Amino acid sequence: MAHTIRDKKKLLNRVRRVRGQVEAVERLLENENECSEILQQIAACRGSINALMSEVLEGHIRFHLVERRENHKAHKGNAVEEVISVAKSYLK
Repeated sequence: MAHTIRDKKKLLNRVRRVRGQVEAVERLLENENECSEILQQIAACRGSINALMSEVLEGHIRFHLVERRENHKAHKGNAVEEVISVAKSYLK
């Protein structure tokens, strides 16, 4: 079973939290709130996205690199490249 299927409920809860925070930013902008409040909410969104990314990336590494390394040596190389690619694009 893939890690995203196994952790589906936890990941969806994180996504819903992100959605709620982004909607809060929208409400703050619509209501013309102070920029400090908007910035604080944007920072909260960023933290939530980072936590989601961390959770999925950790699951990916554990599932594709650690748990399967003995049986899928060719797959391991592809998984390593994929993790590097994802990390690079995320850190831009």
